[in-house]
Amino acid sequence: MKRVLLKLSGEALAGDRKTGFDEATCIGVAKQVKQIVDQGVQVAVVTGGGNFWRGRTSETIDRTKADQIGMLATVMNCIYVSDIFRHVGMRTEVFTPFVCGAFTTLFSKDAAVEALGAGKVVFFAGGTGHPYFSTDTGAILRAVEIEADAMLLAKAIDGIYDSDPKENPNAKKFDEISIQEVIDRKLRAVDLTASIMCLENRMPMLVFGLNEKNSIVETISGTFTGTKVTV
Repeated sequence: MKRVLLKLSGEALAGDRKTGFDEATCIGVAKQVKQIVDQGVQVAVVTGGGNFWRGRTSETIDRTKADQIGMLATVMNCIYVSDIFRHVGMRTEVFTPFVCGAFTTLFSKDAAVEALGAGKVVFFAGGTGHPYFSTDTGAILRAVEIEADAMLLAKAIDGIYDSDPKENPNAKKFDEISIQEVIDRKLRAVDLTASIMCLENRMPMLVFGLNEKNSIVETISGTFTGTKVTV
């Protein structure tokens, strides 16, 4: 793979803290990504916002406003994680689909691809810029736009299961599954809109646990223990 999009779970970035940032976790992620970048792989990153806000859990405010708060949570995440990446020796640029003053660059495919070609790790914050679309859908959209070879989905759990392993200790993990089966079985590796975009645009996914040792590097190198989602 020459170009990938890495989707980082917001909860995974929080580590054992469950909220905010766990700096050791973020530095560990950055060091793994640097190994990949040093090998010549172009990397784009999308983060979730669940370590700060989950709009769907609020029953008291308007859905549009809840989603806007979630978009801003991902902007905070990307600014923080991108600076951690810089700390370990990478160059970065954060793109958003809306203007954030001097904090970020307004997204365009041409600008993002140019930054990738210049050796930067690019961060896509703010989702699609519209409510009712998750960060999963935003990640797939950006992966398709930049013509990534695959989306790497780093989650708090180590793959896709036939049921929720937090609720069912006998849940079965899939080593490989088609995106069509994910949709048919409603497995929710990503939300339905994102799954259909993967199917229509033939974007493969590799789903793995962020907290597994060296999981990002091993996913790129082929030593993969998560779930491969085929198209």
